[in-house]
Amino acid sequence: MTEAAPTPAPLLYPRVLLKISGEALMGDTSFGLHPPTVARIAAEVKRVHDLGVELCLVIGGGNIFRGLQGSAQGMERASADYMGMLATVMNALGMQSALEELGVQTRVISAIPMDQICEPYIRRRAIRHLEKGRVVIFAAGTGNPYFTTDTAATLRAMEMNCGAIMKGTQVDGVYTADPKTTPDAKRYDRISYDEVLIKNLKVMDASAIALARDNNLPLIIFSLHQSGGFAEVLSGRGKFTIVEQS
Repeated sequence: MTEAAPTPAPLLYPRVLLKISGEALMGDTSFGLHPPTVARIAAEVKRVHDLGVELCLVIGGGNIFRGLQGSAQGMERASADYMGMLATVMNALGMQSALEELGVQTRVISAIPMDQICEPYIRRRAIRHLEKGRVVIFAAGTGNPYFTTDTAATLRAMEMNCGAIMKGTQVDGVYTADPKTTPDAKRYDRISYDEVLIKNLKVMDASAIALARDNNLPLIIFSLHQSGGFAEVLSGRGKFTIVEQS
């Protein structure tokens, strides 16, 4: 008598937005894209996509150019921010290429029109792509200077009716301090938006946290470096921190 296959764990959310930093694509290099790292992250995305999750991404541009740093060095802030937005388009195209190498249909949608390489942002079209099983990568932030990709991710997650924002980071959740420099730092399993803001825990920028709080959008912080970790978190397993209403 053969044993029945184990029943897969139910998914926490049928549609999510994954937010990752541009620096996550650098691997061990100091600048730009590291193709093996991009391929590894794409494989994690494919694993979740294969579970039937409707998935969209926002990727930062800090591995190429960061607007705030340019502004601090004397550049006009709006121009520096637009340069940072263009960096996110480059990262989005790199991730699209890696995903399509794995057979995952992908669309890059830019808040700044550039019809030769990606689609313009039209909310209903983006939702339709998700319903058809395509991974949607939102690029160029909100299309406006002075807003970070954290805020863009929160905005797009709400517009797409996502159940949560999944933020892949260097560590497996939110800690009382940086666990790399403070070995006895404690990890939170759950924490409120207000506590994140009051304690300045740097989960996302304050505008993004406040926007998520006001719209009751959960934030789930997990490690992007553990193989299969993204899929495990979506099944309610593994280590992660959920930021939600108290």
